Amino acid sequence: MDEPEDANRTNLSDTIGLLRQAGLRPTRQRQILAQILFEGPRQHVTIDGLFQVAAARTDELSLATVYNTMNQFTRAGLVRKINLSGERTYFDTDIGDHHHFYIEEEDRIIDVMGDAISYDRLPELPEGYEVAGVDVVIHLKRRERRECAEPGQSNSPVRCLSCPLREQSISGKTA
Repeated sequence: MDEPEDANRTNLSDTIGLLRQAGLRPTRQRQILAQILFEGPRQHVTIDGLFQVAAARTDELSLATVYNTMNQFTRAGLVRKINLSGERTYFDTDIGDHHHFYIEEEDRIIDVMGDAISYDRLPELPEGYEVAGVDVVIHLKRRERRECAEPGQSNSPVRCLSCPLREQSISGKTA
């Protein structure tokens, strides 16, 4: 029993140190949210999702407190805000150089390594501005699965994955 208590104290101590290092006073509410965010693997969270996890641990937090705290964590550089074209906002506990895939049907974000995307050039910047960062979010959706067309019923070169004629070209020859 002593070992888990010691581990919790270390985690709490680390959380308090993290908040102080970021210039934030380690209030009870900030400590709770920081523990949820930073004790486990890196994650992408929404305000609502984080509130649900926090509410299962304590009744000390309101939705407004979670919202305000996450914005404070963002300004302090502890998390990174990901806006998805006004659809939804995520917060990423990995603030390092990387980008994201967003799978629309699953409402899920997947990390893409920063060096997996290259930029040949950026547009000319307005006078007096410099680039603070470039965040790329690639929106994905599953390919449409099509029904197999019987030979001779369709001129489409697209076949479902299980069709033996899936390699058929527009000329009608199979590869």
